[in-house]
Amino acid sequence: MIKKEIIRQKTGDLFPELIKIRHHLHQHPELSYQETETAAYISGLLSKWGIEHQTGVGGYGITGLIKGKNPDSKTVALRADIDALPVTEKNDVEYRSVNQGVMHACGHDVHTTCLLGAAKILNDLKDRFEGTVKLIFQPAEEVLPGGAQLMIEDGVLENPAPAIITGQHVFPEMEVGKVGFKTGYYMASSDEINLYIRGNGGHAAIPNKSDDTILAAAQIIVSLQKIASRNAPPAIPTVLSFGKITGNGLHNVFPVEVAVHGTFRTFNESWRNEAHQLITETARLTARAFGVKCEVKIDKGYPAVFNNEPATLQAKEAAVEYLGKENVVDLEVRMTAEDFGRFAQVVPGCFYRLGTANEKKGITSNLHTPTFDVDEESIKTGTGVMTWIAIKQLEGKQ
Repeated sequence: MIKKEIIRQKTGDLFPELIKIRHHLHQHPELSYQETETAAYISGLLSKWGIEHQTGVGGYGITGLIKGKNPDSKTVALRADIDALPVTEKNDVEYRSVNQGVMHACGHDVHTTCLLGAAKILNDLKDRFEGTVKLIFQPAEEVLPGGAQLMIEDGVLENPAPAIITGQHVFPEMEVGKVGFKTGYYMASSDEINLYIRGNGGHAAIPNKSDDTILAAAQIIVSLQKIASRNAPPAIPTVLSFGKITGNGLHNVFPVEVAVHGTFRTFNESWRNEAHQLITETARLTARAFGVKCEVKIDKGYPAVFNNEPATLQAKEAAVEYLGKENVVDLEVRMTAEDFGRFAQVVPGCFYRLGTANEKKGITSNLHTPTFDVDEESIKTGTGVMTWIAIKQLEGKQ
């Protein structure tokens, strides 16, 4: 039997190397579907540590296997995402991004580092546990269609098929040293709404002889808000927001086309599909009332993240055992989205949060901002907890 004190010791011993790994990843971020150097770096470390792995899974994804005693008895999977965002970093740190306009502003460098740390420790202890740990380094989490689906199509959840899949995500709203869990639905589905309002345009000073595509677009946006406020079932959280409007007109010119882009998020697949129809019908009919046309294109994105109750409670119990009850919190539902949801549709999943904030050090910036950073003590927490969860999952009945 492996004791948690051994995991703590090994995590502490490995910590300086993990910091170097995180700094390298943070300095060399790559956008979704472009993670060539990141994948090569991860593969190099796995090879150095003697961990069996396969590259090129679903693009630049990597999957590895750590086989303990009786490897066919049970398999559990650990997942991390590896891509970065198109954000220009403003942090004045030695490990600042050297790739202009690209930054690990969502903590994927931390996720990858923690999974690499867990892999190293589990590989060192493989003669002391039964079963197999499957490592999943996923590319393209930030951009549809997402790397999870591509990896699944490439067989990442087969040969061997995991009984449970676990992932973690940094959480700048939680102090370092803590982790958080929630059973059931945790994060929302995410769809991209694209509206193209088209007409003849014309002189804005003569609206009776022109197609006012701007006014039509404005009314469509207002009309669509009733879908969330008046049509959504009360028990199902729903958000419909628009973040971008483009119309190449002038002060006195109605453009021939106005493009409107937004996001729709919810937790129920039946309601999700119904809402898509309502969005389409409302936009088209509203446009017609203004004498123009509206093309509606909905890119269906990630499903909601559903945390399997037995798997999540088991992981939470392991975290309490490893960190203490005072450092494990219950999470609330979030309207943000995560590609992990695709894995959890196929395999019972647990997606939990890793606290990274430190108010005393001024480390409080939100995700997706140019000043996002973490208290790197969180890497020690994340590596240790992920390792311990995997061990307890292999030992458990789930």
